[in-house]
Amino acid sequence: MNQKRQLMKNTIIIAIGKLSTQVLSYLLLPLYSAKLSPTEYGNYDFVCTLSIFLCPIITLLMEESMFRYLIDADSKQKRKKIISQTIIYTFCGTLLFTVLSAVIMGLFTEYSGMYITAIITFVISNILIGLSNALSRGLGKIKLYSVSNFILGISTIILNIIFILGIKAGAEGLLWANTIANTLTAIVILSILKLPKYIGKLDKVLMKDMVKYSAPLVPNSISWSIINMSDRLILTGLVSSAANGIYAMANKFPNIINVLYGYFYTAWKESAARILGEKNKNQYYTSIYHDAKRFLYAVTICLIAAMPFAFPVFISESYNEAYIYIPIIMIATYYSNLSSFYGGIFSAYKDTKIMGTTTMCAAIINLVIDLALVKFIGIYAACLSTLIANLIVYFYRKKKLRRYIKLRELKWQGPMLFLGIVCIAYYAKYIPGIGENAILIWTINIISLLIAILYSLANNWNFLKGILRTVARKK
Repeated sequence: MNQKRQLMKNTIIIAIGKLSTQVLSYLLLPLYSAKLSPTEYGNYDFVCTLSIFLCPIITLLMEESMFRYLIDADSKQKRKKIISQTIIYTFCGTLLFTVLSAVIMGLFTEYSGMYITAIITFVISNILIGLSNALSRGLGKIKLYSVSNFILGISTIILNIIFILGIKAGAEGLLWANTIANTLTAIVILSILKLPKYIGKLDKVLMKDMVKYSAPLVPNSISWSIINMSDRLILTGLVSSAANGIYAMANKFPNIINVLYGYFYTAWKESAARILGEKNKNQYYTSIYHDAKRFLYAVTICLIAAMPFAFPVFISESYNEAYIYIPIIMIATYYSNLSSFYGGIFSAYKDTKIMGTTTMCAAIINLVIDLALVKFIGIYAACLSTLIANLIVYFYRKKKLRRYIKLRELKWQGPMLFLGIVCIAYYAKYIPGIGENAILIWTINIISLLIAILYSLANNWNFLKGILRTVARKK
């Protein structure tokens, strides 16, 4: 099986495990927006963002190093050594975090002990699920990884319903629901993989090599977190928790792009590394890049065009303001995912320093723009700072990638024209003289959606046929 077909096969397997549950989770948005106030949802989102920020610091992203090193491991003994170093480091980091956070957070008397415990255990559960996922992928257990995500998705949904509707525990309930789901799933997967048999002795030389690979990824991960977290921190501190809740809800729909691209990216990181020694790697990288770029663009414009219809269905009126920010965040997300594509190639070459430096610069710029503009334009500042930061990462990584390979670019004039048409239709209801005419607005939105769908199908036809052929072969 050629590499492109294998990549597509792995992407489909991963998608099968995640897609159904993630669709269900989006169907729960009416529940979240109806039962949680913007302030409550803003607080929950802040804790989630804080966890994303803390996990790389605690683990030093050793699970990512483990995944990359396991790809090159050619014996059981080597795999055992690699996994052992990851477990040792992760255990020590998690233990230190638990002790320090319990002491520090205990000083904040305005928070209950139960709420502090919920935050700490939530972070630990994310570390556990990250370790189990990286281990299954590194050992080539893609189907198990897919099953893991299915179990996680279903259990999260069920527990969210119990804690929000049944117990009525609010934002704290969401934390406990996700913590329990993460922990149970990780225990199941690590048990299936028989984790104890991989636990061995400390190897200082290998540990040093693995840390050398993973350490530069920490600034990269933290910087991405800062890009997201600074928006939320500044909105919460300088505007209000409600403003952060609005912003968080506006991010829900653009996050669909991350979700769909995530299926591919999980498989891409492995594929990019395995093709490294092949003569046709440049041709392969370019071909996959074109497919990924067309797909991402198609998803972006179709989602923007669909929002006038989807938003009122899923989101309650208390979050209506979120509507105006969605296209900006979607375009920012588009460039963020293109940047991660480049990151997959950098990881394959084990050049993780580039990833850290690019995102650090973007994070600083994001923070400066937020601080400079948030008092004047509010939530718009968070949207624009994220867009500018993601554009900087995209163009900088694109330039640096040339030291390894040269990716042939696609024409951009046509896509930009269609994006402009879709965005004008999206905001048509705010145009004086047009917005008052409901029939005209609906007509514009329907035409815009049809244009987006037809253009996307035409632009991705060969890619879609490849997916269908892969599915047919599986059957």
